[in-house]
Amino acid sequence: MIKLIALDMDGTLLNDEKKITPRTHQAIQDAKQAGVKVVLASGRPLQGLSAYLEQLELTSDQDFVISYNGSLVQRVGSGEIIHKTTLLGSDGTHLAKIAKQLGVFVHAFSAQHGLITQHHNPWTDIESSINGMEVSEVDFANLEANDALTKIMFVAEESVLDKAIANLPAELREQYTVVRSAPFFLEFLHINSNKGVGVEQLAKILGLDASQVMCAGDADNDRHMLQYAGLAVAMGNADEEIKAMANYIAPTNLEDGVAVAIEENVLAALSTVAN
Repeated sequence: MIKLIALDMDGTLLNDEKKITPRTHQAIQDAKQAGVKVVLASGRPLQGLSAYLEQLELTSDQDFVISYNGSLVQRVGSGEIIHKTTLLGSDGTHLAKIAKQLGVFVHAFSAQHGLITQHHNPWTDIESSINGMEVSEVDFANLEANDALTKIMFVAEESVLDKAIANLPAELREQYTVVRSAPFFLEFLHINSNKGVGVEQLAKILGLDASQVMCAGDADNDRHMLQYAGLAVAMGNADEEIKAMANYIAPTNLEDGVAVAIEENVLAALSTVAN
């Protein structure tokens, strides 16, 4: 029986207008009322999730949120941190040099300075807009070695980023968790961080095992949590590699896919038990 539902945001919970539809909202409320824990699991920072947490009424000390692709897990109400990993300013300096060699832009989320980038660019503007965060231009060569950076990202138009990924030094995948969260976003996280780790840490707090967990996603940064989940849900609009690892393929994010997945896999099972 599913007791925890972890939902990716962009391309999964949200439609292309970045909204939660009424049917999806109702399915989540029905699951909550039946005692199922629902958590948002996103690459976004908390600032980019707050409005949705409020809309879904996931704001108490008994509600949790997984942000920065699993690098931060916390209680929503109190902000108590359950799990946290960060990179360092030295990682930012190192990756900025490689970004320059590969011809892509770089930005990062700094504990001290917020959203930072070396050079103003359209893709960091997209990040800024999605999360409602101001951007500061910072020379990554001058970052303090011990500055806390939650994640670092290479950003560029899709074809340019494709080429950069093809030429990415192999050792980077040994030093960092590397995930592509959008066609124009490549993310570098602490090697011990990903959405799967975040969901697993939360499940342990709740006394649950993987068989009681449903995760839904559409992109490469959802891969780890789908591998962990007892019920792995891929959206109809998901990458083919993500669909291949799923137990259940939902309709797309434009067709209330999350609602259908919850109705068919969680609410229907609860109704059967009740009857």
